[in-house]
Amino acid sequence: MKNKPHATRRQFMRNAAASTAALSLSSLISSRANSQDGVVSPNERVTLGVIGMGPRCRYVLPGMLSHLDVHCVAVADVQVSRRDSAKKFVDEHNGNANCTRYRDFREVLDRKDIDAVLIATGDRWHAPASILAADAGKDVYSEKPCGLTIANCQDLANTIKRTGRVFQAGTQRRNVGNFQQAVALAHSGKLGKIHTLHASVYVPEIKTEWLPGEQAPPPDVVDWNMWLGPAPWRPYNSEYVKGGWRGYYDFDSGARLLDWGAHTVDLCQWANNADDTMPLSFVPGEDEITAHYPNGVKLVIHFLKTPFDQRPGWIQALGTCPVRFEGDQGWVEVGDSGGIEVHPPPLKADLPQLPDAESGLDVKAHSRDFLDCIKSRKPTAANAEVMRHSHIACHAAALSWMLGRKLELDPVKEAFINDDEANRLRSRPERDWAV
Repeated sequence: MKNKPHATRRQFMRNAAASTAALSLSSLISSRANSQDGVVSPNERVTLGVIGMGPRCRYVLPGMLSHLDVHCVAVADVQVSRRDSAKKFVDEHNGNANCTRYRDFREVLDRKDIDAVLIATGDRWHAPASILAADAGKDVYSEKPCGLTIANCQDLANTIKRTGRVFQAGTQRRNVGNFQQAVALAHSGKLGKIHTLHASVYVPEIKTEWLPGEQAPPPDVVDWNMWLGPAPWRPYNSEYVKGGWRGYYDFDSGARLLDWGAHTVDLCQWANNADDTMPLSFVPGEDEITAHYPNGVKLVIHFLKTPFDQRPGWIQALGTCPVRFEGDQGWVEVGDSGGIEVHPPPLKADLPQLPDAESGLDVKAHSRDFLDCIKSRKPTAANAEVMRHSHIACHAAALSWMLGRKLELDPVKEAFINDDEANRLRSRPERDWAV
């Protein structure tokens, strides 16, 4: 494919509908796979482009490429070192030298042969890149947090609904066995009436200072304008592009509360059968945020000072990202180790044995769900509406912490009640990055 001149954002959006209509039938992939000899027909493959090749992508992409019916043909990153390493990895996996590198991810979206994209940039880009991808007719797997603000999450979910694309948020624990077992127990009634849900998050933080300005490299080495994207301008500093952007308000989601909350609050939403709603109120405390759902269930979002914080109440052996669901007849707790603890003990004996290798960090089943839904056109486990409600709940909790007061939320209007300041913080100004 010949490289095209870079379109501006406005030009890109004008052409998006035409691009979608012009997609070849390769987007309508057969759901049949040839399992007899491990070979998948090219017509049955999902052709993948990758946007952002940082540490998270280096974890997710191998799991996605482990499936025989996905074929990666393009990688985009604003840093030449990451573009080169991504191409090397993909070419070695494919056994050829055909993977194309791009500095500007819009060139990936221009390609009619690409069915889906994996978006694993920094937080500031997740929603804008996902929206552009959906408007270009691509199905989207986006790393979390999927939106920097409440407005980002709303815009993204609305775009997915309007375009009819398949969307999977990178909250992979919805497809991991021990978390599924815990939610099934909560739904089964065996724990009695569920009254309290416990989610774990990092201690929230906000940094607003700037690192000292440095001479920016040439755009072919690091495209600083594209790295910033919709975030406010600030001077280049190499620490940002090495991953040191985390915690800075301009680049991060919800005072870092969504780093884990996008997983743990999401699981609590699921356990409470609340995928189509969210809590009504959020009250910040010294070590937690307490929220209450319309059905009376309480959600406690605990601040953990380290991933293995020794706070009483958590079972350390269960690993990172722990959640606990409590009913009036028992409780269940799970974490990333793949294990599960249940009270009363006889309930655990009734649970089927889980694969030893499965853990909360495993992305294979989650990417399998995404690929299957591309073929069936059915919603994924972490679809855009699931993401919308769990992410907005996290953002609302973060805003209550930032403002230091109770916030009341209308879950239908997705707006705070009688709090103009909180409502203004549902969105942020976005820089016009397109050139």
